[in-house]
Amino acid sequence: MSLEPRFKASDATVEKDESLYQGFFQLKRLTIRHRCFDGEDISIARELFIRPDAVCVVLVDPKLDEVVMVEQFRAGCYDHPESPWLLELVAGIVEPGESVTEVAGREAEEEAGVQIHDIQHVCRFTPTPGAVREYIDLLCARVDANLAAGVHGLDEEGEDILVHRIPVDDAFRMVREGAIHNAPSIIGLQWLELNYPRLKAEWGVLED
Repeated sequence: MSLEPRFKASDATVEKDESLYQGFFQLKRLTIRHRCFDGEDISIARELFIRPDAVCVVLVDPKLDEVVMVEQFRAGCYDHPESPWLLELVAGIVEPGESVTEVAGREAEEEAGVQIHDIQHVCRFTPTPGAVREYIDLLCARVDANLAAGVHGLDEEGEDILVHRIPVDDAFRMVREGAIHNAPSIIGLQWLELNYPRLKAEWGVLED
């Protein structure tokens, strides 16, 4: 079953586009007129946080049954009751002219010191559509986890990234127990749990 949206992008029109702040990210106020389900239309004003498109990639070693993840401080979780250091997927912003697979490869080397193979596109989603203009492409790729270790990141971007190798079953359990607190990692690991036997078969890795 496929449920198509009632309206299309052409049923909404930006009437006013105001820039409120331009820094590392951008803040806008948009006035948008759009159609309503009752046949009328309405004009709304919303502040919108603008982020460039991004890529997140699930790094898995099917021979060792490990995923490679990274830990880093996140300002948006400065008041998290447990810790603002989050366990995450390797991720990065799409630069002009880059493909999503190029971003995945660049970030896997920069953040975890590994090269990616057998890339699969999982989905494209928006994490906070009510307040943030951001689209994320979620990928999965095969890596050699033996090469993943240490602290990585670019000094000019203020990155301080610790690499972790985690048995896949432990990663799946952490999602179920609520120990992972960011949406791309939860989505990616749940997808991996559902698709892991198929991936191992496609990659020619026999189950024990």
